[in-house]
Amino acid sequence: MATTPAPPQAPPKPTWDPRRPQPVFPWLRPTIRIRLTLLYGGMFLIAGILLLSIIYLLAAQAISTGNQPLFKIVKFQELQVSSDNCPAINMASTANSVPLQDFNNAIAQCVDHQRQAALDDLLSRSLLALLGLAVIAFAFGYAMAGRVLSPLGRITRTARAVAGSDLSRRIELDGPDDELKELADTFDDMLERLQRAFTAQQRFVGNASHELRTPLAINRTLLEVHLSDPDAPVELQQLGKTLLATNERSEQLVEGLLLLARSDNQIVERKPVDLAEVASQAVDQVQAEAEAKGVTIRGVRKPAVVQGNGVLLERIALNLVQNAVRYNVPEDGWVEVDTDIQHGQAVLYVSNTGPVVPAYEIDNLFEPFRRLRTERTGSDKGVGLGLSIARSVARAHGGHIAAQPREGGGLVMRVTLPV
Repeated sequence: MATTPAPPQAPPKPTWDPRRPQPVFPWLRPTIRIRLTLLYGGMFLIAGILLLSIIYLLAAQAISTGNQPLFKIVKFQELQVSSDNCPAINMASTANSVPLQDFNNAIAQCVDHQRQAALDDLLSRSLLALLGLAVIAFAFGYAMAGRVLSPLGRITRTARAVAGSDLSRRIELDGPDDELKELADTFDDMLERLQRAFTAQQRFVGNASHELRTPLAINRTLLEVHLSDPDAPVELQQLGKTLLATNERSEQLVEGLLLLARSDNQIVERKPVDLAEVASQAVDQVQAEAEAKGVTIRGVRKPAVVQGNGVLLERIALNLVQNAVRYNVPEDGWVEVDTDIQHGQAVLYVSNTGPVVPAYEIDNLFEPFRRLRTERTGSDKGVGLGLSIARSVARAHGGHIAAQPREGGGLVMRVTLPV
């Protein structure tokens, strides 16, 4: 007799809770508010105790000074009186030669004078003690506030490093489980997700570009083989040339995507690179195209050495010079390429004559596949990635690229890189 199989059992439940455990007494958590309350409350209490102690000592000293005798009897028989603290009752003659009322008034005046002197001395010393305590309190408060807020400085430095395209940085804050540690942990989690997203995006672009290279290379080879046949019909040769140009454009697009994905990363290996040499090499590569279009390339290229990747920096200069030559006026056009050191930074200028560019379309020029007043058009001047690649490479080197319309038409491109 066949036995009925037992139904499948549910998987065991996890024995741990992935959520953050809640404390038994949440009001005992050492939060920043409680720590600051205890810190400044304790500082105020200590300062008050010190101030009371100092005032007590000063008052005791003043009372001791006030207990000193105002006068002393030099000769009891003649009742000759002498005083060092109150010259008003110094008498060379006997008390019988001075009216009693004047003698009592002099004594009362001396008592008031000594009391006022003691009070003035107490006030001046109390003010000095208060000033000293204030200086100590401010210095101690500044030091303690810096110690309490030091995690914020660490978070800020990490955020600046992340802003420089270094998503691998983490805060990893140690210390009590307070608001600052919770903020740092949340920031670390956000950076982890951002890094995974950027890595996945760049990996996808790289893999897709690599996968597209193989069929494009095969297509190019087949087209070149068919075009090499001298017996091929003219229509077929014309179609082959058109397909070959389209295939070449697709290869440029793939290479641009690869370079764009690569340049979005932080440059790790840096070497000294002279922007003047890079710009000169870019000008040499575009010189033939410029002469064919009747565009003159000029400029003064002063030495400007930066730390970076020479191939990527050359791509910046080449893309900018190519765009300046291709998007120019039909006659008497010119392109000016300059390099220099300004305010401690290396600067590459590329300006040209050309069509008038509205200021509101400047930002769109740096977006992928965007051109002036067109989007994904069939222009033969490029694939629409030149300025996007230039901006990505500049950011990867810690630099900046900006464009502004030139009066009379054309653009002025300015690339700034740290020396």
